Amino acid sequence: MNAHLLPTGSPYFTAPETEAPERHTLSVLVDNEPGILARVVGLFSARGYNIDSLTVSETEHEKNLSRITVVTVATPKVLTQIKLQLDRLVPVHRVHDLTAEGKSLERELALVKVAGEGDKRAETLRLADAFRAQVVDATTDSFVFEVTGKSDKIDSFIALMMPLGLVEVVRTGLAAISRGPEGM
Repeated sequence: MNAHLLPTGSPYFTAPETEAPERHTLSVLVDNEPGILARVVGLFSARGYNIDSLTVSETEHEKNLSRITVVTVATPKVLTQIKLQLDRLVPVHRVHDLTAEGKSLERELALVKVAGEGDKRAETLRLADAFRAQVVDATTDSFVFEVTGKSDKIDSFIALMMPLGLVEVVRTGLAAISRGPEGM
């Protein structure tokens, strides 16, 4: 019997997922110790959750703490599960949903290599200037630009470089922090 034909009170009735997936940035404060990143990533992969961006770095050397920034797309129900499961991991100290909290800054860095000559080379430099991209390496036939900003800015810069001779791109992943005087 099809699930949609079962009466609402049936123990086998399953309602369709009606909540749309949303992109969220999570900031996770952890002890800086071997294996914690693998445990956090393992939590996501074991449950089939996708990670769109992942950055990690020691942030408080004296306290031996690191911050993991994870960008994921999930329904509100799944996102609640992710946060609860992260909170249960030892040595996780705090989990903040920066998207839900609303007041955060997000930035990303990319190195973008573009090859070209003549008019394309001049156009590449003009566009890089408009995006405030810095030339960090230049040869007679290529440039490497450093561009920072929100992910959509970097996506736009990359899209404009494609027809001009884009060779390759390396991105850091998202770094995010809440606004205001409070810390994590």
